[in-house]
Parts: sequence; structure tokens; C-alpha cells
Amino acid sequence: MGIKSEKFGHINGVDVHLYTLTNSNGITVRITNYGGIITSIQTPDRNGRMTNIALGFDTLDKYLAGHPYFGCIVGRYANRIAKGKFTLNGRQYSLFINNGNNTLHGGEKGFDKVVWHASAIETAEGQALHLSYLSSDMEEGYPGNLTVDVEYMLTAKNELKIYYTATTDQPTHINLTNHTYFNFTGCRRDILGHELQIFANDYTPSDEDLIPTGEIRPLQGTPLNFTVFKPIGKDINNVKGGYDHNYVLANPDGQLITAAKVFDSESGRWMEVLTTEPGIQLYTGNFLDGTTDAMHKKHYGFCLETQHYPDSPNKPQFPSTLLHPGETYNQLTIYKFGVV
Repeated sequence: MGIKSEKFGHINGVDVHLYTLTNSNGITVRITNYGGIITSIQTPDRNGRMTNIALGFDTLDKYLAGHPYFGCIVGRYANRIAKGKFTLNGRQYSLFINNGNNTLHGGEKGFDKVVWHASAIETAEGQALHLSYLSSDMEEGYPGNLTVDVEYMLTAKNELKIYYTATTDQPTHINLTNHTYFNFTGCRRDILGHELQIFANDYTPSDEDLIPTGEIRPLQGTPLNFTVFKPIGKDINNVKGGYDHNYVLANPDGQLITAAKVFDSESGRWMEVLTTEPGIQLYTGNFLDGTTDAMHKKHYGFCLETQHYPDSPNKPQFPSTLLHPGETYNQLTIYKFGVV
């Protein structure tokens, strides 16, 4: 159905655009090349009513005023790195500290706060929005000139496919994800009644600063267990602070697997998450407080961030996030939408 482009504003004299992807079923996804942010996802409920199921804003100025990573591409390193430090080839690298004593989601100016080069491209499955960005050597403290490409594709099967690739000229760590907050009611109520299933038997426990201890523990018998469908809110009061946990997917070979499913009985909307990544972070909007928008209140959005594990650069027992020259970082995540 093509991609519509319109001006969304400008930053320091650089134009920012908003791109609308529409499939043959009427689903629309809007993305801006500022931060690669998904600003809205319009899908039908069981009665055919279209509603935006992604938390976001309708103006660039609201994003520039600050927000909790709504819909953006997160990098160079999604999630936390302990004390903002890691050692690589005998050299210690220091990153910007922006989350207590730690680095979160790329630092002070991560990939969510840069203007990406955007273009519409043709693929075997139709048109896609291609975004590219060159992260220069030592940007935010990370070594290597890193070339990153992200493609957003909306298929006729109601799949939002996100392809990530990257190359580097020096060894560096990389962990990319998308940070969309979903609410299948269109923010008419919280997400605690949404039913969730995560295809994981284990998780990485964390300390009080949400840094993994390095262990991998079974979910069985804990309030974190979503191996079978249950409402997100069923056990949330037994989880200090709410859900903000990395689930271990049984995916050592990086195959495309089903990681999670979500269903909202009121609207009939459902979503399936598929990924090639080894982990998925469940976050339940614990820090939303209504300051960015009256509808953006605590537990009014959930995130399912496909990723490598937090603090992997300091945990050699975790799947490696190290990228060398001559190698290509590849990741595919699919959000598939439906209704019953």
C-alpha cells in the first residue's frame, strides 16, 4: 500500500519526518526518523473499531521534552550496564551514567535521540522503511565506528517486522531493541487485565539496581512465571516494583522462535512476538506517572523488548554481545497482530 511521508518538525535545522505504513487490511504504523520511534499502531478490535495500541505523542516537541523511551530504537546497548563500565581487550571503557549508578539504553544520547537517515525501499514482501545511522567511535563511550541499519516492514499478514543489522571497524558491544509500550484498550484502562504468555522457563535474577547477578533461575513457583496464559496483574503485587525482568528464551542458535503472546478479552486484540534473540524483557510501565500525558499512568503500557541479557559485557557466562570487524550483527523481531 506504500509509505506516506510528512514533515514532523526539525531539530537544529535538520528536518524530521513521520512515515505511515499501511497494509491491505487497514492497519497503520507511524514511525518517525527521530529515534526510529513508532508513534502509533492502529489496529481493529473485534467490532472493527480502529484504535492506537502504542503509547506515544502526535508532535515532535512532546518527544523532545522527554519521555520514557516510547516506541524507540534503543542502542548501542539496550538495558543496563553495571556502573557504566566494561573491559574489552584489556582496556576499560567508561559510559555515561544515566540510571542510578548504571548506564541504561545507550546513555545520555542513545539511538532514541538521534535523527536517522530514512528511505522507502522495495523488498520481496513489499515496501519497508529503511533507517540508517553511523555511530562514531567513542560515541557515548563505546569503541568503534558502528554502522546500523533498521528496517520496519508491515506485511499483509499483519506482521510488523523489524530487521536490525550492524557492522563495526573495532570490537564493540551491541544490543538493539524496540521499546514500544502496548495497551490494547487504547489507554482506556490499565494493562493488568491483559493475558500474557512468555515461552521461557528461566530468568536472570537482578539486584536492587536491576543488574543481573549472573545466575539463571527457574521461573516455576515464582510470581514471574508466565509459561501459561495469566493476567499481567494476577501476581504483580508480589513482585517488588512490578515486572522489569529479563526472560531466558531457549534459543542458543538464534532461530526465529515465538517468544510471547498477549490477549485482551475486552477488545479481542492479540499479539504474538517472534524473535531471533536469546532474551525478552517484560516491563509493565512501573514508572509511568501521568506527567508526559494524562493517559500515561502507571501500568498503562507493557513492553516486550527482545534482546540479549542486561549487563552481558560484564557477564562472560551470558550469550556474547561482542561484535568484531568483518562480522554482521543480525536480529529479526516480529510483532504479529490479530483479533478474535
